[in-house]
Amino acid sequence: MLRLEQITALFLAAALAIPSYWFFWTMAGGGGYDRRTTQELPKISPENLQK
Repeated sequence: MLRLEQITALFLAAALAIPSYWFFWTMAGGGGYDRRTTQELPKISPENLQK
């Protein structure tokens, strides 16, 4: 019976860990899902600084 409990515990751990990691990586922007892009900032010129 101990063997069945160990197998059940492994399956349960995997069932909880896989969606958790997937959710974390999608929220963090990693893993190839909707990679974040850098925004182009306007260039600073001396005329803009004197306003």
